[in-house]
Amino acid sequence: MPNTQPLYLGIDFGTSGCRLAVIDDKGQHYGFYSAPLPPSRGSGTHAEQNPQDWWHTLEDLIITKLDDALKHRIAAIAVDGTSASLLLANHQGHPVTPCLMYNDHRATSEAKTLLAKAPNAISAVQGPSSALAKLLYFDAQHIKGSHYALHQADWISNRLTGQFGYSDSNNCLKLGYDAKRQEWPRWLLDLVAKPHVLPHVVAPGNFVGYINKAIADSWSLPTSTLIVSGTTDSIAASLAAGAKTPGDAVTSLGSTLVVKVVSEQPVSAAKYGIYSHPYGDHWLVGGASNSGGAVLLKYFSSQHIAAMSETINPDHATGLNYYPLPCLGERFPIADPDKSPQLSPRPEQDVIFFQAMLEGISNIEKLAYQRLAELGSTPVKRIISVGGGSTNTAWQRLRERTLKCLFTPPLYNEAAYGSALLARTGYSKQQKLL
Repeated sequence: MPNTQPLYLGIDFGTSGCRLAVIDDKGQHYGFYSAPLPPSRGSGTHAEQNPQDWWHTLEDLIITKLDDALKHRIAAIAVDGTSASLLLANHQGHPVTPCLMYNDHRATSEAKTLLAKAPNAISAVQGPSSALAKLLYFDAQHIKGSHYALHQADWISNRLTGQFGYSDSNNCLKLGYDAKRQEWPRWLLDLVAKPHVLPHVVAPGNFVGYINKAIADSWSLPTSTLIVSGTTDSIAASLAAGAKTPGDAVTSLGSTLVVKVVSEQPVSAAKYGIYSHPYGDHWLVGGASNSGGAVLLKYFSSQHIAAMSETINPDHATGLNYYPLPCLGERFPIADPDKSPQLSPRPEQDVIFFQAMLEGISNIEKLAYQRLAELGSTPVKRIISVGGGSTNTAWQRLRERTLKCLFTPPLYNEAAYGSALLARTGYSKQQKLL
Protein backbone atom coordinates (compact mmCIF):
# COMPACT_ATOMS: atom_id res chain seq x y z
CA MET A 1 0.00 0.00 0.00
CA PRO A 2 1.24 3.51 -0.78
CA ASN A 3 2.41 5.62 2.16
CA THR A 4 -0.21 8.27 2.96
CA GLN A 5 1.48 9.88 5.97
CA PRO A 6 1.56 13.69 5.51
CA LEU A 7 4.70 15.53 4.46
CA TYR A 8 5.52 19.22 4.77
CA LEU A 9 7.26 21.38 2.18
CA GLY A 10 9.48 24.30 3.12
CA ILE A 11 10.48 26.80 0.42
CA ASP A 12 13.46 29.09 0.97
CA PHE A 13 14.26 32.03 -1.30
CA GLY A 14 17.66 33.62 -0.91
CA THR A 15 19.41 36.16 -3.09
CA SER A 16 20.96 33.60 -5.41
CA GLY A 17 18.76 30.53 -5.24
CA CYS A 18 15.58 28.69 -4.33
CA ARG A 19 15.74 25.69 -2.01
CA LEU A 20 13.18 23.09 -0.92
CA ALA A 21 13.00 20.79 2.08
CA VAL A 22 10.48 18.00 2.71
CA ILE A 23 9.95 16.63 6.23
CA ASP A 24 7.51 14.36 8.03
CA ASP A 25 5.73 14.59 11.38
CA LYS A 26 8.85 13.51 13.26
CA GLY A 27 11.06 16.08 11.53
CA GLN A 28 12.88 13.53 9.39
CA HIS A 29 13.85 15.08 6.09
CA TYR A 30 13.15 13.42 2.75
CA GLY A 31 15.54 15.50 0.72
CA PHE A 32 16.81 18.98 -0.06
CA TYR A 33 16.53 20.41 -3.57
CA SER A 34 17.90 23.64 -5.01
CA ALA A 35 18.11 25.72 -8.17
CA PRO A 36 19.90 29.01 -8.90
CA LEU A 37 18.14 32.33 -9.48
CA PRO A 38 19.21 34.97 -11.99
CA PRO A 39 21.49 37.48 -10.25
CA SER A 40 20.15 40.78 -8.96
CA ARG A 41 20.21 43.64 -11.43
CA GLY A 42 21.63 47.07 -10.75
CA SER A 43 24.83 48.56 -9.45
CA GLY A 44 25.87 50.88 -6.69
CA THR A 45 22.87 51.40 -4.41
CA HIS A 46 20.50 49.41 -6.67
CA ALA A 47 19.75 45.69 -6.34
CA GLU A 48 16.50 44.39 -7.80
CA GLN A 49 14.99 41.14 -9.07
CA ASN A 50 12.03 40.15 -11.23
CA PRO A 51 9.49 38.23 -9.09
CA GLN A 52 8.50 36.17 -12.14
CA ASP A 53 12.00 34.67 -12.10
CA TRP A 54 11.32 33.35 -8.60
CA TRP A 55 8.07 31.75 -9.72
CA HIS A 56 9.52 30.10 -12.82
CA THR A 57 12.46 28.74 -10.79
CA LEU A 58 10.17 27.35 -8.08
CA GLU A 59 7.81 25.84 -10.64
CA ASP A 60 10.62 24.11 -12.51
CA LEU A 61 12.14 22.87 -9.27
CA ILE A 62 8.92 21.29 -8.02
CA ILE A 63 7.94 19.80 -11.37
CA THR A 64 11.35 18.39 -12.33
CA LYS A 65 13.11 17.63 -9.02
CA LEU A 66 10.43 16.67 -6.51
CA ASP A 67 9.43 13.02 -6.76
CA ASP A 68 5.73 12.40 -7.47
CA ALA A 69 5.55 9.89 -4.60
CA LEU A 70 6.49 12.73 -2.24
CA LYS A 71 4.38 15.40 -3.91
CA HIS A 72 1.18 13.38 -3.45
CA ARG A 73 1.75 13.42 0.32
CA ILE A 74 2.40 17.18 0.72
CA ALA A 75 -0.07 18.42 3.34
CA ALA A 76 1.21 21.96 3.92
CA ILE A 77 3.66 24.50 2.49
CA ALA A 78 5.41 27.50 4.07
CA VAL A 79 7.76 30.01 2.42
CA ASP A 80 10.62 32.12 3.72
CA GLY A 81 12.40 34.89 1.84
CA THR A 82 15.01 37.60 2.21
CA SER A 83 14.15 40.20 4.83
CA ALA A 84 13.09 43.70 3.70
CA SER A 85 12.86 42.73 0.00
CA LEU A 86 9.75 44.58 -1.21
CA LEU A 87 7.61 44.93 -4.34
CA LEU A 88 4.25 46.42 -5.30
CA ALA A 89 1.53 44.38 -7.02
CA ASN A 90 -1.79 45.30 -8.60
CA HIS A 91 -5.25 44.10 -7.58
CA GLN A 92 -4.70 40.75 -9.34
CA GLY A 93 -1.32 40.24 -7.68
CA HIS A 94 0.75 40.99 -10.79
CA PRO A 95 3.95 42.89 -9.93
CA VAL A 96 3.93 46.54 -11.01
CA THR A 97 7.50 47.10 -9.78
CA PRO A 98 10.61 44.98 -9.57
CA CYS A 99 11.44 43.71 -6.10
CA LEU A 100 13.91 46.00 -4.34
CA MET A 101 16.10 43.43 -2.61
CA TYR A 102 17.30 43.47 0.97
CA ASN A 103 20.62 45.07 -0.07
CA ASP A 104 19.06 47.83 -2.18
CA HIS A 105 20.04 51.17 -0.59
CA ARG A 106 18.54 53.70 -2.97
CA ALA A 107 15.95 55.04 -0.47
CA THR A 108 18.40 57.43 1.19
CA SER A 109 16.13 60.46 1.42
CA GLU A 110 13.29 58.27 2.70
CA ALA A 111 15.63 56.92 5.40
CA LYS A 112 16.22 60.49 6.55
CA THR A 113 12.46 60.98 6.77
CA LEU A 114 12.17 57.87 8.93
CA LEU A 115 14.99 59.06 11.15
CA ALA A 116 12.91 62.14 11.88
CA LYS A 117 9.42 60.60 11.95
CA ALA A 118 9.78 57.12 13.45
CA PRO A 119 9.86 56.78 17.26
CA ASN A 120 13.40 56.57 18.61
CA ALA A 121 12.89 53.05 19.95
CA ILE A 122 11.95 51.67 16.52
CA SER A 123 15.17 50.32 15.01
CA ALA A 124 13.93 47.80 12.42
CA VAL A 125 12.68 50.52 10.03
CA GLN A 126 15.83 52.63 10.15
CA GLY A 127 18.19 52.85 7.19
CA PRO A 128 17.67 52.96 3.42
CA SER A 129 17.49 49.16 3.14
CA SER A 130 14.43 48.80 5.39
CA ALA A 131 11.17 47.72 3.78
CA LEU A 132 9.44 50.88 5.01
CA ALA A 133 12.07 53.12 3.42
CA LYS A 134 11.49 51.23 0.15
CA LEU A 135 7.71 51.68 0.44
CA LEU A 136 8.21 55.43 0.89
CA TYR A 137 10.49 55.37 -2.14
CA PHE A 138 7.74 53.69 -4.15
CA ASP A 139 5.31 56.34 -2.85
CA ALA A 140 7.53 59.04 -4.31
CA GLN A 141 7.50 57.29 -7.71
CA HIS A 142 3.67 57.40 -7.86
CA ILE A 143 3.42 53.82 -9.17
CA LYS A 144 0.16 53.32 -11.05
CA GLY A 145 -2.03 50.34 -10.22
CA SER A 146 -0.35 49.50 -6.93
CA HIS A 147 -2.67 47.69 -4.55
CA TYR A 148 -0.43 45.45 -2.41
CA ALA A 149 2.97 45.92 -0.79
CA LEU A 150 4.48 42.44 -0.51
CA HIS A 151 7.76 40.91 0.58
CA GLN A 152 9.52 38.17 -1.36
CA ALA A 153 8.00 35.36 0.74
CA ASP A 154 4.58 37.06 0.70
CA TRP A 155 4.31 37.22 -3.06
CA ILE A 156 5.15 33.54 -3.47
CA SER A 157 2.80 32.28 -0.74
CA ASN A 158 0.04 34.66 -1.86
CA ARG A 159 0.34 33.41 -5.41
CA LEU A 160 0.18 29.82 -4.19
CA THR A 161 -3.29 30.54 -2.79
CA GLY A 162 -4.33 33.00 -5.49
CA GLN A 163 -5.32 35.44 -2.72
CA PHE A 164 -3.11 38.48 -2.24
CA GLY A 165 -2.60 40.88 0.62
CA TYR A 166 -1.34 38.91 3.63
CA SER A 167 2.06 38.61 5.29
CA ASP A 168 3.64 37.45 8.54
CA SER A 169 4.84 39.41 11.55
CA ASN A 170 8.51 38.52 10.97
CA ASN A 171 8.63 39.87 7.42
CA CYS A 172 6.61 42.94 8.40
CA LEU A 173 8.92 44.03 11.22
CA LYS A 174 11.09 46.11 8.85
CA LEU A 175 7.93 47.48 7.26
CA GLY A 176 7.04 49.02 10.62
CA TYR A 177 4.59 46.49 12.04
CA ASP A 178 4.31 46.52 15.84
CA ALA A 179 4.55 42.80 16.65
CA LYS A 180 4.09 43.36 20.37
CA ARG A 181 0.76 45.20 19.94
CA GLN A 182 -0.06 43.30 16.72
CA GLU A 183 -0.97 46.39 14.73
CA TRP A 184 0.23 48.92 12.19
CA PRO A 185 1.10 51.95 14.37
CA ARG A 186 -0.66 55.28 13.89
CA TRP A 187 2.54 57.17 13.04
CA LEU A 188 3.15 54.77 10.13
CA LEU A 189 -0.41 54.96 8.78
CA ASP A 190 -0.06 58.75 8.74
CA LEU A 191 3.27 58.52 6.93
CA VAL A 192 2.60 56.21 3.97
CA ALA A 193 0.68 57.54 0.98
CA LYS A 194 -1.58 54.49 0.57
CA PRO A 195 -2.11 52.66 3.89
CA HIS A 196 -4.40 50.16 2.15
CA VAL A 197 -1.37 48.55 0.44
CA LEU A 198 -0.08 47.32 3.80
CA PRO A 199 -0.72 43.57 4.17
CA HIS A 200 -2.92 41.80 6.67
CA VAL A 201 -0.49 40.31 9.18
CA VAL A 202 -0.62 36.90 10.86
CA ALA A 203 1.90 35.12 13.06
CA PRO A 204 4.28 32.67 11.32
CA GLY A 205 3.03 29.09 11.18
CA ASN A 206 -0.69 29.74 10.71
CA PHE A 207 -3.12 28.57 8.02
CA VAL A 208 -3.82 31.26 5.43
CA GLY A 209 -5.52 29.29 2.65
CA TYR A 210 -5.51 26.27 0.37
CA ILE A 211 -3.33 25.92 -2.68
CA ASN A 212 -4.84 27.25 -5.90
CA LYS A 213 -6.40 24.31 -7.77
CA ALA A 214 -4.81 25.16 -11.12
CA ILE A 215 -1.36 25.29 -9.53
CA ALA A 216 -1.96 22.06 -7.61
CA ASP A 217 -3.03 20.25 -10.77
CA SER A 218 -0.10 21.62 -12.79
CA TRP A 219 2.45 20.67 -10.12
CA SER A 220 0.83 17.33 -9.16
CA LEU A 221 0.19 18.48 -5.60
CA PRO A 222 -2.96 17.65 -3.60
CA THR A 223 -5.68 20.28 -3.85
CA SER A 224 -6.07 19.91 -0.08
CA THR A 225 -2.55 21.29 0.52
CA LEU A 226 -2.55 24.07 3.13
CA ILE A 227 -0.54 27.25 2.64
CA VAL A 228 0.91 28.39 5.96
CA SER A 229 2.29 31.83 6.85
CA GLY A 230 6.08 31.88 6.59
CA THR A 231 8.95 34.03 7.81
CA THR A 232 12.27 35.60 6.83
CA ASP A 233 15.22 33.52 5.71
CA SER A 234 17.25 34.27 8.84
CA ILE A 235 14.42 33.28 11.19
CA ALA A 236 13.87 30.08 9.20
CA ALA A 237 17.60 29.36 9.50
CA SER A 238 17.40 29.80 13.29
CA LEU A 239 14.47 27.37 13.45
CA ALA A 240 16.36 24.87 11.32
CA ALA A 241 19.48 25.24 13.45
CA GLY A 242 17.53 24.18 16.54
CA ALA A 243 17.36 27.43 18.54
CA LYS A 244 14.34 26.84 20.79
CA THR A 245 14.71 27.93 24.40
CA PRO A 246 15.75 31.25 25.99
CA GLY A 247 19.53 31.49 25.95
CA ASP A 248 19.91 29.62 22.65
CA ALA A 249 21.90 31.88 20.32
CA VAL A 250 22.67 31.71 16.61
CA THR A 251 25.71 33.33 15.02
CA SER A 252 25.60 33.62 11.24
CA LEU A 253 29.09 33.84 9.77
CA GLY A 254 28.34 35.02 6.26
CA SER A 255 29.26 38.18 4.39
CA THR A 256 28.27 39.98 7.57
CA LEU A 257 28.26 38.89 11.20
CA VAL A 258 24.71 38.42 12.52
CA VAL A 259 23.96 37.41 16.10
CA LYS A 260 20.56 36.44 17.51
CA VAL A 261 19.47 35.06 20.86
CA VAL A 262 16.16 33.53 21.94
CA SER A 263 14.94 35.83 24.71
CA GLU A 264 12.07 35.87 27.17
CA GLN A 265 11.58 39.58 26.52
CA PRO A 266 11.96 41.77 23.42
CA VAL A 267 14.73 44.35 23.11
CA SER A 268 14.76 47.30 20.73
CA ALA A 269 17.53 49.87 20.51
CA ALA A 270 17.66 52.02 17.41
CA LYS A 271 21.02 53.38 18.51
CA TYR A 272 22.58 49.95 18.00
CA GLY A 273 20.34 48.54 15.29
CA ILE A 274 18.86 45.95 17.65
CA TYR A 275 15.34 44.64 17.12
CA SER A 276 13.24 41.64 18.13
CA HIS A 277 11.26 39.15 16.06
CA PRO A 278 8.34 37.15 17.50
CA TYR A 279 9.63 33.61 17.89
CA GLY A 280 6.95 31.23 19.09
CA ASP A 281 6.28 32.10 22.72
CA HIS A 282 9.54 34.06 22.92
CA TRP A 283 11.50 36.66 20.97
CA LEU A 284 14.56 36.44 18.74
CA VAL A 285 16.70 39.45 19.62
CA GLY A 286 19.67 40.43 17.51
CA GLY A 287 21.72 42.75 15.40
CA ALA A 288 24.10 42.72 12.46
CA SER A 289 27.66 43.99 12.24
CA ASN A 290 29.24 45.18 9.01
CA SER A 291 32.18 42.95 9.85
CA GLY A 292 32.27 39.38 8.58
CA GLY A 293 33.30 37.29 5.62
CA ALA A 294 33.18 40.20 3.18
CA VAL A 295 36.21 41.85 4.78
CA LEU A 296 38.17 38.57 4.62
CA LEU A 297 37.39 38.20 0.91
CA LYS A 298 38.50 41.79 0.34
CA TYR A 299 42.06 40.69 1.11
CA PHE A 300 42.16 36.96 0.33
CA SER A 301 40.58 34.48 -2.06
CA SER A 302 38.45 31.69 -0.65
CA GLN A 303 41.20 29.22 -1.64
CA HIS A 304 43.84 31.24 0.23
CA ILE A 305 41.55 31.45 3.28
CA ALA A 306 41.10 27.67 3.28
CA ALA A 307 44.84 27.09 3.04
CA MET A 308 45.74 29.56 5.81
CA SER A 309 43.05 28.14 8.09
CA GLU A 310 45.01 24.88 8.12
CA THR A 311 48.15 26.58 9.45
CA ILE A 312 47.02 29.13 12.06
CA ASN A 313 47.26 28.40 15.77
CA PRO A 314 43.94 29.45 17.36
CA ASP A 315 45.31 28.84 20.87
CA HIS A 316 48.08 31.43 20.45
CA ALA A 317 46.81 35.00 20.06
CA THR A 318 48.56 37.36 17.65
CA GLY A 319 48.34 40.28 20.07
CA LEU A 320 46.92 42.54 17.34
CA ASN A 321 43.79 44.52 18.18
CA TYR A 322 41.80 44.68 14.92
CA TYR A 323 38.26 45.84 14.15
CA PRO A 324 37.80 44.40 10.65
CA LEU A 325 35.36 46.30 8.42
CA PRO A 326 35.08 46.20 4.62
CA CYS A 327 34.56 49.98 4.45
CA LEU A 328 33.67 53.01 6.57
CA GLY A 329 30.84 52.59 9.10
CA GLU A 330 29.54 50.12 11.69
CA ARG A 331 25.99 49.28 12.83
CA PHE A 332 26.32 46.91 15.76
CA PRO A 333 27.59 46.36 18.46
CA ILE A 334 29.18 49.80 17.98
CA ALA A 335 26.90 52.26 16.21
CA ASP A 336 29.13 54.67 14.31
CA PRO A 337 28.57 55.50 10.61
CA ASP A 338 32.06 57.03 10.51
CA LYS A 339 33.94 54.18 12.17
CA SER A 340 37.05 53.31 10.19
CA PRO A 341 38.38 49.77 9.71
CA GLN A 342 41.15 48.99 12.20
CA LEU A 343 43.57 46.68 10.40
CA SER A 344 47.01 47.97 11.25
CA PRO A 345 49.79 47.40 11.79
CA ARG A 346 49.82 44.73 9.11
CA PRO A 347 52.37 41.97 9.74
CA GLU A 348 54.56 40.71 6.93
CA GLN A 349 53.06 37.23 7.02
CA ASP A 350 49.60 36.90 5.47
CA VAL A 351 48.65 34.08 7.83
CA ILE A 352 49.18 36.28 10.91
CA PHE A 353 47.22 39.12 9.30
CA PHE A 354 44.41 36.64 8.54
CA GLN A 355 44.37 35.22 12.06
CA ALA A 356 44.28 38.71 13.53
CA MET A 357 41.20 39.49 11.44
CA LEU A 358 39.51 36.30 12.68
CA GLU A 359 40.36 37.35 16.24
CA GLY A 360 38.90 40.80 15.58
CA ILE A 361 35.62 39.41 14.23
CA SER A 362 35.44 37.02 17.21
CA ASN A 363 35.88 39.94 19.60
CA ILE A 364 33.04 41.78 17.83
CA GLU A 365 30.84 38.69 18.26
CA LYS A 366 31.67 38.62 21.99
CA LEU A 367 30.89 42.32 22.38
CA ALA A 368 27.63 41.85 20.43
CA TYR A 369 26.29 39.23 22.83
CA GLN A 370 27.40 41.33 25.79
CA ARG A 371 25.51 44.31 24.35
CA LEU A 372 22.30 42.31 23.93
CA ALA A 373 22.49 41.08 27.53
CA GLU A 374 23.21 44.60 28.83
CA LEU A 375 20.07 45.86 27.12
CA GLY A 376 17.84 43.17 28.62
CA SER A 377 17.92 40.03 26.47
CA THR A 378 18.23 36.59 28.02
CA PRO A 379 21.95 35.83 28.53
CA VAL A 380 23.52 33.38 26.09
CA LYS A 381 23.74 29.76 27.23
CA ARG A 382 24.90 28.14 24.00
CA ILE A 383 25.84 29.32 20.51
CA ILE A 384 24.86 27.57 17.28
CA SER A 385 26.97 28.60 14.28
CA VAL A 386 25.56 28.79 10.75
CA GLY A 387 26.74 30.29 7.48
CA GLY A 388 29.83 29.68 5.39
CA GLY A 389 32.28 30.57 8.17
CA SER A 390 30.77 28.00 10.53
CA THR A 391 32.60 25.20 8.71
CA ASN A 392 36.03 26.72 9.49
CA THR A 393 37.23 24.58 12.42
CA ALA A 394 40.19 26.84 13.24
CA TRP A 395 37.90 29.85 13.51
CA GLN A 396 35.53 27.80 15.65
CA ARG A 397 38.29 26.99 18.14
CA LEU A 398 39.37 30.61 18.20
CA ARG A 399 35.79 31.75 18.89
CA GLU A 400 35.39 29.17 21.66
CA ARG A 401 38.51 30.57 23.35
CA THR A 402 37.29 34.14 22.96
CA LEU A 403 33.63 33.77 23.95
CA LYS A 404 34.08 31.00 26.55
CA CYS A 405 30.63 29.61 25.79
CA LEU A 406 29.15 26.25 24.87
CA PHE A 407 29.13 25.79 21.09
CA THR A 408 26.83 23.23 19.44
CA PRO A 409 26.40 22.35 15.76
CA PRO A 410 23.14 23.21 13.99
CA LEU A 411 20.54 20.49 13.57
CA TYR A 412 20.19 21.54 9.92
CA ASN A 413 21.91 24.20 7.85
CA GLU A 414 19.06 24.67 5.36
CA ALA A 415 16.61 27.52 6.03
CA ALA A 416 14.06 25.58 3.96
CA TYR A 417 13.97 23.03 6.80
CA GLY A 418 12.85 25.81 9.15
CA SER A 419 10.02 26.73 6.80
CA ALA A 420 9.02 23.07 6.60
CA LEU A 421 8.75 23.11 10.40
CA LEU A 422 6.39 26.09 10.13
CA ALA A 423 4.33 24.22 7.55
CA ARG A 424 4.07 21.29 9.98
CA THR A 425 3.04 23.66 12.78
CA GLY A 426 0.32 25.25 10.66
CA TYR A 427 -1.04 21.88 9.60
CA SER A 428 -1.16 20.65 13.22
CA LYS A 429 -3.00 23.78 14.36
CA GLN A 430 -5.54 23.44 11.58
CA GLN A 431 -6.16 19.76 12.32
CA LYS A 432 -6.99 20.63 15.94
CA LEU A 433 -9.66 23.05 14.71
CA LEU A 434 -11.38 20.43 12.55
